[in-house]
Amino acid sequence: MRELLDTPDSAPDRPIPQRVRAAWERLPETTRKWLAAPDEARLDADQAWLARDGNHLIPYGSTAYPKLLATLADPPLALFVTGDPAVLTLPQIGMVGSRNPTPQGIRAAEDFAAHLAAAGLVVTSGLAIGIDGAAHRGALRGGRTIAVTGTGLDRVYPARHRDLAREIVASAGALVSEFPPGTPARAGHFPRRNRIISGLSLGVLVVEATIKSGSLITARHAAEQGREVFAMPGSIQNPAARGCHQLIRQGAKLAETGQHVIEELGSLLAGLEAGTEAPSPTSAEASDMMPELDEEYRLLLRNMGHDPISVDELVSRSGLPAESISSMLLMLELQGRVTAAAGGRYCRTTSEVV
Repeated sequence: MRELLDTPDSAPDRPIPQRVRAAWERLPETTRKWLAAPDEARLDADQAWLARDGNHLIPYGSTAYPKLLATLADPPLALFVTGDPAVLTLPQIGMVGSRNPTPQGIRAAEDFAAHLAAAGLVVTSGLAIGIDGAAHRGALRGGRTIAVTGTGLDRVYPARHRDLAREIVASAGALVSEFPPGTPARAGHFPRRNRIISGLSLGVLVVEATIKSGSLITARHAAEQGREVFAMPGSIQNPAARGCHQLIRQGAKLAETGQHVIEELGSLLAGLEAGTEAPSPTSAEASDMMPELDEEYRLLLRNMGHDPISVDELVSRSGLPAESISSMLLMLELQGRVTAAAGGRYCRTTSEVV
């Protein structure tokens, strides 16, 4: 830490790497003044944090600093890391999305992340609730993941992801921040964090996002940084898919499976194994795996689609009484044939012929 604070202005006799000097000159004047006369008590606290097992500081310009991140116009001056710092140098895919996703979005994020991690990519996300958390959990099923935070690493935000953060570190992943220990969560920190997610990655996949979602900031950073941008399509009735559809209209790559992401990254993966895409069950296989349905259940499913539909609309379409439909939907949900959506609506999750 103190070596990092031997700034180009304060150590004129030492050879300063050009990249370090360039990064120094890009810093705001207030930051440069603080670094020239740092808070000694704060530095002592940082030193105590660094003395603990598993904690690391990677300054810009060091051989351990991620090469992709170093190419940014505004790279972090240093990275605080808890976990395995070597994971930062591995090929990564950023995954971001809504903090209020649909059940389908959560499942898709987990499945994509598991496939991409099993293929050898490190899944990098922001530890937020919703799609971020699902991406981390899915990646832990198949490989490793990195969480880039908007706080100091002596705290976990949101607090409900404390166990998830521990699991990431225990599974040879890493927690990463440009903010020193003691830094609380502030709104302005999270857009800065987003540029690191995309900057570490070969590409960024947006799973679900509204038109005004912060995930689109990450996608914009990725495009400006020359990274690939992927977006998962969704129902035209789903507000959480509209940001993804906007990205696709603007030129993002449509991703329907994890294999699409692997194929599009192509030579950037430098021989990374693509893995095997888990096939979707055929109609016959789905029938074998699920109990046989009587005619009323089949009638109900025939009048449902993959877009959410209300119980009232199902009554109108099928002619079945509302009380019967409610109990039938519960049974179908337990079987995995339908899922509940926002606003008391339902949609099919299988493509079985009924």
